[in-house]
Amino acid sequence: MGLPTTLEGWLARCDGMHPVAMDLSLERTAEVARRAAIRFEAPVFTVAGTNGKGSTCAMLESVGLAAGFKVGCYQKPELVHFEERCRVGGAPVAAEDLLPHFEAIEAARGDITLTKFEFTTLVMARLLSLAGLEMVILEVGLGGRFDAVNVFDCDCAILTSIDLDHMEWLGPDRESIGLEKAQVMRPGRPAVIGDPLPPQTVIDHAARVGADLWLVGRDFNHSGDRQQWNWAGRGRRIAGMAYPGLRGANQLLNASAVIAAFEALRERLPVSMQAIRNGLAAVELPGRFQVVPGQPTLVLDVAHNPQAVAVLAANLDAMGFFPRSHAVVGAMRDKDIAGFLPHLVPLIDTWHCCALPSSRAASPEALADAVHAARNQVAGEGRVVPPEVAVRTHAGPVEGLAAAMAAADPADRIVIFGSFLTVGGVLKAGLPRRGAPHLG
Repeated sequence: MGLPTTLEGWLARCDGMHPVAMDLSLERTAEVARRAAIRFEAPVFTVAGTNGKGSTCAMLESVGLAAGFKVGCYQKPELVHFEERCRVGGAPVAAEDLLPHFEAIEAARGDITLTKFEFTTLVMARLLSLAGLEMVILEVGLGGRFDAVNVFDCDCAILTSIDLDHMEWLGPDRESIGLEKAQVMRPGRPAVIGDPLPPQTVIDHAARVGADLWLVGRDFNHSGDRQQWNWAGRGRRIAGMAYPGLRGANQLLNASAVIAAFEALRERLPVSMQAIRNGLAAVELPGRFQVVPGQPTLVLDVAHNPQAVAVLAANLDAMGFFPRSHAVVGAMRDKDIAGFLPHLVPLIDTWHCCALPSSRAASPEALADAVHAARNQVAGEGRVVPPEVAVRTHAGPVEGLAAAMAAADPADRIVIFGSFLTVGGVLKAGLPRRGAPHLG
């Protein structure tokens, strides 16, 4: 059989290439990258962590573009279209532009089998390496040590918040997980830590490899009031900035680390204060506490672990009064569902539990049972929960949102959260027109 001629064909081919979907090793990927002669001449930022990676990448990209650089970004997973994973100049690449790079990696690999993630990472990396970029951003998918992105040396590593996730692969606690993520650091190069309480293993590993460690609270910090915020680092201060375009109090931690990263590479990537101001103010990223005003208000967030859902709950609590809040949720069964649901139980009046198009997904019935268990847990702790809560199951996020829309009053709020497939499923179908039947 000949080689595929479409993106869909290549992705299907990659699906069945390797015996397992996830193979934590770098040797095969590194060898194919060597054969394909993939190398970056532009400065590379590698972003690892548990939560905040996507926001951090988007901020890096937005500031770089505001500074006039030609920026390439590899970010994942997509919300709707696979091509979203790779952007050049702020725009997703076209599917047809990826095809020659699939062919090149196929030719380079010989008899080496690659997982879909490894193969497509090399495809994106090859495209970016040949795009004449002045700045490259690579987001780690899982961990750091054995993630395919780690075959490429970075000029600056950024570690966002570190929490418990993917524990079956990365270890049972923050210290173990932090050490895995810290492996993206390189000797003599900056490593910016955005987590205000990083695991000691991260600090120790930086010392062991000789990285130039930038710690929040020691090497840089931020402060602010309701109108503006300030940043201070090694010999530089920026005062009176508008808050980042991405919503949520946690975004200041991400933005602060982004400024530190640019400061660390200032000699190679000089960025003006105005570019920082403009880039952070203009940044956009769907699905990260994305609030869509209307009747009812929609909130979309890909939070799917306890730390991220706790942040989501705090952000929802700060939004103001809504008569009722409805949740549309779908999640993978290997996530800590029992750990994240209690954060939202006090805020949600109606739950719509959805199936997702993945063999890893938790069933709607299992999610519904978890909601009931979380309500009992929270009530048993003496915390207030809504007295009457409906829990319903649906065939997918689109159906769940439709049911939530039908039940919601115009002044209500609908929160769509969980897996990327939950938020992406809603966005793929298109956000509904919210005329609310109650308005007539």
